[in-house]
Amino acid sequence: MKNYDKNSLTGFILMAIILIVFNFFFFPEPSPEEVKSEKIEITNLEESSREEAKTQKVAIAKTQEEISNTYGVFSHTAKGEERNYILENEKIKISISNKGGRINSVIIKEGSSGKKFKTYDNKELEIFNSDSSNFNLNFSTGISINTNELFFKNIESSSEGLIMRLETNTNNYIDFIYKLSDEYLVDFDINLVGMDEVIPNELNYMNLDWQMKTPQTEKSKSNQDMYTGIHYQYLSDKEVDYLSFTKTDEEEVNSRLSWVAFKQQFFSSILISKSGFEKPTLLKSIKNENSDYIKDLSAKFELPFNHQRDETLNFQFFFGPNHYKTLLSYDKQFEELVPLGWGIFGWVNKYVIINIFDFLSKYIKSFGIIILLLTLIIKLVLAPFTYKAFLSQAKMKVLKPEIDKINDKHKTKDPMKVQQETMGLYRKAGVNPMGGCLPMLFQFPILIAMFRFFPASIELRQESFLWADDLSAYDSIYNLGFEIPFYGDHVSLFTLLMTISTLLYTRMNSQMATGQMAQMKWMMYLMPIMFLGFFNNYAAGLSYYYFLANMFTFSQMYFMKRLVDEDAILAQLEENKKKPKKKSKFQKKLEDMQKKQEDQIRKRKK
Repeated sequence: MKNYDKNSLTGFILMAIILIVFNFFFFPEPSPEEVKSEKIEITNLEESSREEAKTQKVAIAKTQEEISNTYGVFSHTAKGEERNYILENEKIKISISNKGGRINSVIIKEGSSGKKFKTYDNKELEIFNSDSSNFNLNFSTGISINTNELFFKNIESSSEGLIMRLETNTNNYIDFIYKLSDEYLVDFDINLVGMDEVIPNELNYMNLDWQMKTPQTEKSKSNQDMYTGIHYQYLSDKEVDYLSFTKTDEEEVNSRLSWVAFKQQFFSSILISKSGFEKPTLLKSIKNENSDYIKDLSAKFELPFNHQRDETLNFQFFFGPNHYKTLLSYDKQFEELVPLGWGIFGWVNKYVIINIFDFLSKYIKSFGIIILLLTLIIKLVLAPFTYKAFLSQAKMKVLKPEIDKINDKHKTKDPMKVQQETMGLYRKAGVNPMGGCLPMLFQFPILIAMFRFFPASIELRQESFLWADDLSAYDSIYNLGFEIPFYGDHVSLFTLLMTISTLLYTRMNSQMATGQMAQMKWMMYLMPIMFLGFFNNYAAGLSYYYFLANMFTFSQMYFMKRLVDEDAILAQLEENKKKPKKKSKFQKKLEDMQKKQEDQIRKRKK
């Protein structure tokens, strides 16, 4: 036998001896008592398992009893697996959950012109979802029932329609019926079958609760907040009203309503009743600056129940963009959701600005160029009035030395004498001191109309131009990294250009100012500085328009100066002095008022 085989055999023998000895001394046979103890432990474990099973059965029975007490005849619908069903067309995508049978998500895909919609961070434009919304039909069967807690059955579905059913049995049920009827309209019917057997006779109404936390979809959260809130229309006179957009507001409307809109800056969700909502309707808008959402909007409606075997309540939803002409096409005054301004400011936008804007956008894709051309058109239309104002200012300028002499002559005497002699000079020279105000009467409504138009115009949303990536929001060329009160945390170049050009325009006008206007120079310079802080966070399209308007005004002034001969004007005014015009009625009234003031001052001195 080889040497290594001998060593192996010796090793095996030693291992066997060690195992026998170790087993004998360290693992003795268990005693009868130990065996008995093990049997007791096994028995106790089996009894414990039986007790746990019994406890679980009691808990299950208790849970079923609680469900029965909570939901009554609808108990069997309290449990289920949540599923979503999709209704979709080219414009919108709607998700409907079997839990609550409600719309729990709406994605707006594109506008009527085919423009694709995304959020400011390039995600799908979801105007609300299941985590931020609620839609609940509440009624009583002797027990308060909330449909948003129960599971509906999908009875019928297609790409355009869906029927969700909540039933006690085959004879008593509620159907939520959805159907896409338009690009942005969804028909919604509540069909009540046999509910007269379920709802007590003394109850003749149900409550419909609609709630939505509006998500941030735009670049500027502060701008979106300014244009997010609740609008509603009265059924009787079709007047549209709204809750406060600047603070938390709540109102109980004790009149029948046609529709209620949860409006965001550029998109809206509207619930329409085809027969009108019964009164009262409780509306609430909650503003919370520390929330990730813009506002929390809610509406609570009372729905009639007449205890008939079959009853149907007819509604519609609108989910779509706040595009003026799109909303106008529904003939329900939805266009009031677009804040174009009141009175003459709204008329300018509706009948002038929007039509020019739409016409230009048919042929030009760059909205920066469209704004430039729009500004040019407005300035050309107002050019005759601007020229008349400039001519009036030129006349005032050549008369300034004489007006200064009058001021020096009476500066320590009665100031009423200064006004009388100044007005006398104007009358002799044939100058109307109010002549320069005429263009402002035309320009002011346009300036205010533009102030309302640009932030509300969905056409400008996410349209880029030069360094601005979104003309409906602020432009930024530098992020400061910290917040400056009344200014913000970034630098808007369009706002800077607008402010500088406004200061230059103010300086040019102040050189021609006389009398009290000359004394108000500091106020004229203060306003553009204040606008710097305000417009820094506003729509870039608006600052861009005001900057262009100033630049066109400078150009007009340059050419008008070359056309107007101040020496010729002065000569003409000297000729007018020789043949003074008769006092106008306005001048006579003004002089009479001055004389009365003088008499009152004299009486006080006595």
